[in-house]
Amino acid sequence: MKKFLCLWLLTLVACLGQAQILTPVKWKIKLDDSESVEKTLTFTATIDNGWHLYDMNLPEGGPVSTSFAFETLEGAKLIGNPVASKEATTVFDEQFNMNLRWFAKNVSFTQKIEVTDPKGLKLEGYVEFMACNDENCLPPEKEEFSFDKKNIDVEKTLAALAAKGETQPEEPLVADTSEETAEQAPVAEENKPVAPTKTANKTTTVGNTDLWEPVIDELKAFGDATITAADTSWLFIFFAGFLGGLVALLTPCVWPMIPMTVSFFLKRTKDRKKAIRDAMTYGVSIIVIYLVMGLLITGLFGASALNDLSTNAIFNIIFFLLLVLFALSFFGAFELVLPASWTNKLDSKADSTTGIISIFFMSFTLVLVSFSCTGPIIGTLLVQAASMGTAIGPAIGMFGFALALSIPFSLFAIFPNMLQSMPKSGGWLNSVKVVLGFLELALALKFLSVADLAYGWRLLDREVFIVLWIAIFALLGFYLLGKIKFSHDSDLKYVSVPRLFMSIISFAFAIYMIPGLWGAPLKAISAFAPPLYTQDFNLYDSEVHAAFDDYELGMEYARKNNKPVMIDFSGYGCVNCRKMEASVWTDARVKDLLEKDYVLITLMVDDKTKLPEPIQIEENGKKRTLKTVGDKWSYLQRSKFGANAQPFYVTLDGEGKPLGPSYAFNEDVSLYIQFLENGLKQFKSK
Repeated sequence: MKKFLCLWLLTLVACLGQAQILTPVKWKIKLDDSESVEKTLTFTATIDNGWHLYDMNLPEGGPVSTSFAFETLEGAKLIGNPVASKEATTVFDEQFNMNLRWFAKNVSFTQKIEVTDPKGLKLEGYVEFMACNDENCLPPEKEEFSFDKKNIDVEKTLAALAAKGETQPEEPLVADTSEETAEQAPVAEENKPVAPTKTANKTTTVGNTDLWEPVIDELKAFGDATITAADTSWLFIFFAGFLGGLVALLTPCVWPMIPMTVSFFLKRTKDRKKAIRDAMTYGVSIIVIYLVMGLLITGLFGASALNDLSTNAIFNIIFFLLLVLFALSFFGAFELVLPASWTNKLDSKADSTTGIISIFFMSFTLVLVSFSCTGPIIGTLLVQAASMGTAIGPAIGMFGFALALSIPFSLFAIFPNMLQSMPKSGGWLNSVKVVLGFLELALALKFLSVADLAYGWRLLDREVFIVLWIAIFALLGFYLLGKIKFSHDSDLKYVSVPRLFMSIISFAFAIYMIPGLWGAPLKAISAFAPPLYTQDFNLYDSEVHAAFDDYELGMEYARKNNKPVMIDFSGYGCVNCRKMEASVWTDARVKDLLEKDYVLITLMVDDKTKLPEPIQIEENGKKRTLKTVGDKWSYLQRSKFGANAQPFYVTLDGEGKPLGPSYAFNEDVSLYIQFLENGLKQFKSK
C-alpha cells in the first residue's frame, strides 16, 4: 500500500501498512509429450497486477533469480537451458546499483529434455523465484514439480528410441544441483511449525516449541490491521477528494456561482420548500455526474491498468508532465477550457426542459463552466487515486470531490441568510489558483523522481530534489507577500494576516529543508524525496543494527534478561526495508527504544545460507522443504504471524507471545514510536 500529499493543506497522510499471505505468482507446470524422444517442460507463471517476477541469472549481490532445480532426473537428460517466452524488462535499480530484469503479467519458461528410459522416467524438482511490487518484496518461494512415465506415451517413446537406434536405455543422468541431498527431517504435523536447532549436525525440534506456535488469533485480538489486511486506502482517497472539492469552491470559477445559483432557486418559486428541494436535487446531480465520470475512467482504463500505474516509469513521466501543465494553467499561462458549444448546448437544454431533467442539465453546465479551475484539481486527484492502485479509487475520489462541491448549494438554500456573510469575489480567488499551481509543481517532482530512479538517470538525486522544493516554497512565500506578481493578479495594496501566516509557513518549510542538502533525514518529506543513498554528500550517520539474526538465540537472550523483543522480518532485496531503516530507525527516539529497551532480532527471509539439515514441513496440505536460513525465517513469518510481506515488525515477550498489533511499511515516525511504546507498556503490565 502507497502515501500521498494532501496538496491543499500541506498535510502528510500516512497510509496504513498492509500485509497478509500474498501469492502474486501462480505457476502451472506441465510436461508436453510428443512422439519423439524429445519432450518439453513448460513452466507458466501468471503474475498479479502491480507485481513482477525476476528473470534468470541476475548478477551476484542482487535479488534472487528465477531458477530451476532438478533434484531427481532419471531416465532422461536435459537439453540446453531454460528459455523464457519473452524478453524481460530491464531497469536500473539504485538500491542494488545494477540493472535488474523482470517479467510482469505472465511469462513461460521451457526446458527441453531427452528421454532415455521411458519406463524409468522420473523428474522431481522445484522452481525458485522471487516477486516484488512497488511496496513489498516477498521472500524467495519454491514451486515443486514431479513427473514420471504416467505423463508420457511410453510405447511411442520406445518406438522413437528404436528408430533412433538406441535399443538400450542410457544410464540415467542426474542433473547437477547446488542443493544438498542429505536425509530430510520428518514431516511436521500439518500447518504446525517445526523449530529446527543444531544438535550434533542433526535437525531436531527445540524443547520450547511455544516459540513457534502461531499467534495469528492473538494479533487479531489486538485489532491488527496488518494481519486482517483491511483495505483503508479508499478512505484516504475519499478525504483527498473531499479536500479537493473544498479548495475548488474557493476558485474564481466556482465561488461566484454559489450565490447566483442559490438565488435562482429561491426566486424560481414562491414555495420555499420546493426551492430547497430543487437545490438539494442540484447538489445530488453534481455528485452523480462526477461519480459517473470516475466510474467511466475505471471502466475505460480497467482496474488492472490503474493498479499498474504506480509502478510504471512511463506513466510517472506522463503524470509529471500533466501536473506541470496544470501548474502552468494555474499560473495563468493559459486556461484549460472545454468547447463553448458544449456549455451553450447544455444551457439551452436546461431552459427548454422542466423538473429534475432541467436541474440535471444546470448541474452539468456548472461542471463544464468551472472546468478551467476544477480540471487541474480533478486531474491531480485522479493521478493520486490511480497511482495508489485501488481499482475504484477514481470513483471514490470523485465522490468525495463532488460531495464537498455540492454541500454549499444545498446549505445556502436551506439557510439563505448565510449568503450575506459570504466573502465577496475578488483577487483573492485568483491567488488561490496560483498557490495551487506552486503545490502542483512540487508534487510533479515526486512523479519525476520515481521515473528517474527506475531508469537510473540520476538527474533528480536527493539534493537536486530538495533544492527545487526549497526554491518552489521560497517563491511561494514571496508570492504571498506580494513580491511576485503574475499577469492576471490584482494589485496587492497590503498583506492580509492570513497571507502573512501562509508566507511564514512557506518560508519556514523551505528553511527546514536546507539541512537536507547535507544529509539530514527530513522525515516530514521522506515519503516524497528520493532515498538518502542517492545523495552524493552526506554528513549524517546514525544507523541501527540488530543484536541478533537468529530467532531462537535472540529469544533466549530476551528471556534471560527479562526484556521484550522486536522482530524485524526483512530481506536483502527489500527496498522498503531500507527506506524504513533510513527514515524511521534513524530517529533518535526510535533508535533509543530499539537499542536500549528491546532485543532487536532481524531475520532475513532471502538469506541463502544452507541449513545444517533440510526440514520437510507440510503447509496448507502441501509438502515443502526448507533448505536455507531464509526459508526458515520466511516459514516462521507465515506460520506464526500469518504474513509474508516485508518489512514486517512485531513485538513479543520472552515466550513468543505478541505484545500488540504488528507494523508494516509506514514511514510515520510518531506511529512507529507509538507501536514500540505500546509493546513496552504491555510487557511491563505482564
